[in-house]
Amino acid sequence: MNQKKSVNSMFGTTIKIPGEFKNFELILGVLLVGTIGTLVLFSTIIFPDGGKTVNLLARFTAPFQSFEHILGTDALGRDILERIIVGGKVSFSVGLLSALGAVFLGTVVGLFAGYYRGVVDVFIMRFADIQLALPFILLAITVVAILGPGLDKLIGLMIISQWVQYARLVRGSVLSLREREYVQAARSYGLPDLKIIFGHILPNALGPLVILTTLNVANNILLESSLTYLGLGADPQTPSWGGILSEGRNYIQTAWWVSVFPGLAIMFTVLGLNLLGDWLRERLDPLEKSRL
Repeated sequence: MNQKKSVNSMFGTTIKIPGEFKNFELILGVLLVGTIGTLVLFSTIIFPDGGKTVNLLARFTAPFQSFEHILGTDALGRDILERIIVGGKVSFSVGLLSALGAVFLGTVVGLFAGYYRGVVDVFIMRFADIQLALPFILLAITVVAILGPGLDKLIGLMIISQWVQYARLVRGSVLSLREREYVQAARSYGLPDLKIIFGHILPNALGPLVILTTLNVANNILLESSLTYLGLGADPQTPSWGGILSEGRNYIQTAWWVSVFPGLAIMFTVLGLNLLGDWLRERLDPLEKSRL
């Protein structure tokens, strides 16, 4: 059956979105993320030199003029395609590890805050409100100024700054779920709190978590690229999408490809992750599912 989704536009009219379009979102998202992710995963096998081979005789080779350097070379004659694929390993690692760390910390905190409530809940939520008031870029500059740049510090900073989102989301779900009949029945049987929290409540709160995590991976890839571009992220000697963009900004008028192609890699990766996140939201959110 041809499914259609109704969406109210800002003008009050109703727009019908065919179900085939949602399938197209999934296919395009999987294609983009799968292709880039596979290349990044096997980057060390495909390019053993890590994109660090210097060839001054081939510096600033334009794209699509040489089979050896399809996307051109930079100021040191290093292949742009190699550096993009190898550099994606850094960006993907930061995006995934920071999102997983934040979701783990935020989920545990949100579960206990929502289940036990009382003083613990009030203290955690007020601390979360204070942290949300701190600008992330100011916090990043302060940490880098004190501890110095580095991927481990960048990942830790993202975890500390983003656990609040997950904690608030999980807490809101737990406040509703803890009053459900199956939770009350589990209490009446004398099950320990930990078993109720992780065995009965957490599985029913995973849907929104999966969606937020998918979207935050994309957001963290952008953050890593932005901070590295500003000199606050990865070591300049380590190829990353933000670092390649930063190196190419001085040659944007004479060698545009040095910055444009890594920028496109970031754009397509984030687009693919956002499409997957949107598709998951349609499938896992009960309110969205009822509108399909």
